[in-house]
Amino acid sequence: MGKDARARVLADTQAKAIGRMIRVSPRKLNLVAQTIRGKKVEAALNELAFSKRRIAGDVKKVLQSAIANAENNHNLDVDNLVVKEASVGKNMVMKRFMARARGRGAGIEKFFSQITIVVEEMKDVAEKKAKGKKKPAAKAAPKKTKAAEDAAPAEENA
Repeated sequence: MGKDARARVLADTQAKAIGRMIRVSPRKLNLVAQTIRGKKVEAALNELAFSKRRIAGDVKKVLQSAIANAENNHNLDVDNLVVKEASVGKNMVMKRFMARARGRGAGIEKFFSQITIVVEEMKDVAEKKAKGKKKPAAKAAPKKTKAAEDAAPAEENA
């Protein structure tokens, strides 16, 4: 009766969250977004928690939402998630004016922006950790010193 469901745009190992109507300019938001691109989600959350920028709290909420979507909707392992994409875009612009001298007005634009965060489960991250925990190689036999080498042929001749 209704419309057909839209095909999934993301891969099966990905999940995303979008934060809209964030009251900061896209240029400032992009500075925060670029600090988390490509990082593991745990490191990205720490980066945002200790950031001095005001907007980092809102970005952290969106990242936590993407992590929750990955865990609950797509059954992905939270420990292997990486921030694949953090893209910033424009949104609405509030137009205001400020009174100026001699009856004039000056325009002021208050920008809004949106952020889209895509997290991806990286299987090879877990495999690399497992490979990194290999047993250490057996120690090689100690090398003979030069004095020991000289003494060995002398004993054979005797």
